[in-house]
Amino acid sequence: MNLNLVRVGTIYLPVKEVEAAAKWYEEKLSAELSYIDHTKAILNLADQSFFLVQSLPNESANFLDSNGEERFSVTFEVDGLETLHHIYEEFSRKQIQVGKIEDRGHTGRNFVFQDLDGNKFDVWSELSPKYKERLVGSENIGG
Repeated sequence: MNLNLVRVGTIYLPVKEVEAAAKWYEEKLSAELSYIDHTKAILNLADQSFFLVQSLPNESANFLDSNGEERFSVTFEVDGLETLHHIYEEFSRKQIQVGKIEDRGHTGRNFVFQDLDGNKFDVWSELSPKYKERLVGSENIGG
């Protein structure tokens, strides 16, 4: 029996309007809607469940770091720099608010994007080694 935490199953995100947010995630990020009502939507995206929860105005999943910079709390991984550039261009084409592609001094490159409600997300050009091992030869990775 594994007595350790195994995986993150669900991420909750505050949104102003559930229906508009769900539509944005479907259209912009190709998320699959599995449930919606007037206070929440459940989406499948990047092998995770995302709950979009109707929240008070000006709520977001972002936080301020010790330098006062607003930060994201979720990083999506992609398989390589070429894929990162492809997704960056696609997001720009879809008019998703994106930051510049950055070299943060570690392996790979990153960029930040925002959803309809200002929730920030990071995209990193490197798949975690254990995740990549499980998917070697799978159609689920690659450009």
